Amino acid sequence: MESGEMQVDLSLCKDKDAASTFGPWLVTADELEPRRDGDGFLRLALTAEVNGEVVSTDLLSNMSWTFEEMAAYASRGGTLLRKGDVLGSSTCGNGGCPAESWGRTGDQSPPPREPRDVVTLTMEGTGSVLNRIVEGTAPVPIPHGRERPRSRP
Repeated sequence: MESGEMQVDLSLCKDKDAASTFGPWLVTADELEPRRDGDGFLRLALTAEVNGEVVSTDLLSNMSWTFEEMAAYASRGGTLLRKGDVLGSSTCGNGGCPAESWGRTGDQSPPPREPRDVVTLTMEGTGSVLNRIVEGTAPVPIPHGRERPRSRP
């Protein structure tokens, strides 16, 4: 893993169909161009709320890489990105998503979201998206991997 890359495995958190949100609007790069600073970052305020309480704020310009740099990184070594693909960019401030913090501290603070919680994400200039947490289906149990001897006949 290269320096600066996230060291916490969040694949079970961020790869689920219900863990990604698009909208309520999509904007093109030219619409946001006037908001770029001298280093190419977008000066836009981000806010995350749970049940109407602000839990995180940040500026999109506080990201470590520009969108163009992230696209170049994601596409290195192959044809991984094609026209129309969507890349997720980050988590709104205050140390990252809760699962990252839980992994660092061992303390589940803030607590995991519960059914009926309402999460509102807002980005200045594009609007807000509101999601209500609903009860999910129980995951199918997967047995633990088996210990196998290293010798083979």
